[in-house]
Formats: sequence, structure tokens, C-alpha cells
Amino acid sequence: MVNSMTAFARSQAHIPGFVLTWEIRSVNHRFLEPQFRLPEQLRSIEYPLRETLHKHLSRGKLDSSLRIDRQAEQSKIELNRPLLLQVLAMVEQVRRDAPEIGSPNPMDLLRWPGVIGDDARFEDKALTTAVTDLFEEALTELIAHRQREGERLAATITSRLDEIDRLVGEVKVYTTSIGHQVQAKLQARLDNLEVQVDADRLEQEVALLAQRADVAEELDRLAIHVEEARTILRAPGPHGRRLDFLTQELNREANTLGAKATLVETSQKSVDLKVIIEQIREQVQNVE
Repeated sequence: MVNSMTAFARSQAHIPGFVLTWEIRSVNHRFLEPQFRLPEQLRSIEYPLRETLHKHLSRGKLDSSLRIDRQAEQSKIELNRPLLLQVLAMVEQVRRDAPEIGSPNPMDLLRWPGVIGDDARFEDKALTTAVTDLFEEALTELIAHRQREGERLAATITSRLDEIDRLVGEVKVYTTSIGHQVQAKLQARLDNLEVQVDADRLEQEVALLAQRADVAEELDRLAIHVEEARTILRAPGPHGRRLDFLTQELNREANTLGAKATLVETSQKSVDLKVIIEQIREQVQNVE
């Protein structure tokens, strides 16, 4: 199953004293790059959460943010007086060393980490368990979102592969009689110049030009790459890097086809092929 790297998930839970909200955003990236925004008191659970991500995802830049809102009616604000006295003592020492510094703002003192607390602690095991469980719930939703996006990406890429097949078939029709077309063009030029050329010499030139204009190998490789891309889409993931490599190969063959084209129709089809391949490449950038 193809997974997208672009998704969003949000989960919320109510526990005594708190409202927990996890938000996870995922965008495309070459590797798996998770980032966490957590209260400092819960930094200890970041590593296990990273391990959980690595078990389920292989690529993408993820921004995981936890918001904890206290329920005022169930919590009681407390002043950490011993800590406040320590802060005041440090402020007084600084003022002795730098008398020009004024008195501290009371609100600045209250903003000092840990000076104001409540009767519900972040260190409670029940809280950390709830945060972890809620993260796994949000991650499950994110994975489901990535899968839905991936299904649509796979359908889009498959339709573009079908277009490549169609164009390759049309080019084959144009090039089946490439030798006769080269001979006719060369003979027409000779007739305009009213020049007589030895028949054997003319045949050699026609054969050489036809060989240079032969694009059968490029068309076969295009068909092979298209079938390989379909195989990758049906196989277990991750798919992104392999599909990205194939788009490079498809583009290389399309460029060679355009360089060797001797017919206007073939040249135009090579341009159409490169447009479609570029569309596939853009979609593949979002595939995990």
C-alpha cells in the first residue's frame, strides 16, 4: 500500500485536572525527522515517543505538539514559597553587585519556572500514561490519513503511467517504417539537387541514418520502467525512493528519444512524455 507523507491528526482527551491535545503534522522529507513540542516536565517521554514513530513510519518531517490545559475548577494554584525565597535571594545578590538594577517585577517572579504550581503534577504516572496513549491514538489517525492520501497518489501515478504506455504505442507506429521514411526524404533532397548517387552508396547512407534514428531500444526501456513502476506500487512500501529513481530513468529515456527523433510526430511525443514524467516526479515527492 502506498502512503503519502502529507497528513494531519488531532486527538484530545479529558482527565481529572487536565485537557490533553496532541497535534501531529507530517510533510515530505528525504528521511524521518520527528520534532516534539512538550512541556519540560514531560521531556522524559520524548525518546519512547520517537521510538514509536520509527516503528510505524519510515519517511517524513513530523511536528508533534502537546498542549496541556488545566481545568481551573479542579485545580488549586499553589505558591512554591521555598523556591520563591531562593529566587529573591539570588535577585538580592545581583542587586548588591549591580546597584543600578531596580527591584524585580512581582509578575516576573511568578513566571519563574516552578514558582506557581497546582495540586495536579505533571510527574503523575496517570498523566504520562494518558499522554502516551493519546499520542498513539493521534499517530493511528495520522497513519490512516497518510494511507488515504497514498491511495489517491497511487491512482494519479497509475493514470500517468497509462498515458506513457499510450504515447509509447503511438511512437512505435510512427517508427515502424523509419527506414522507408529516411530513404524517401533523402531521395527527395537528391532530386531537388538534381544529383545522381550510386544506388549502393545511397543504400548505405539510408541504413546508417535509419540506425541513428532507431528508437526501439528507448521505447522498450520506457515500457520496462513503466511496468516496474506498477510492480512497485503493488508491492509493500516504502515506495518513494524507488519511484523517484524510476522517474529519473524515464526522463533519461524520453530525452534520448527526443534527441534521436527524425519525425515531427516523434519529437512532439517525446515532449509530451517529459511533461507526464515530470508530473509523476512531482507526485512521487510526497510518497513515503
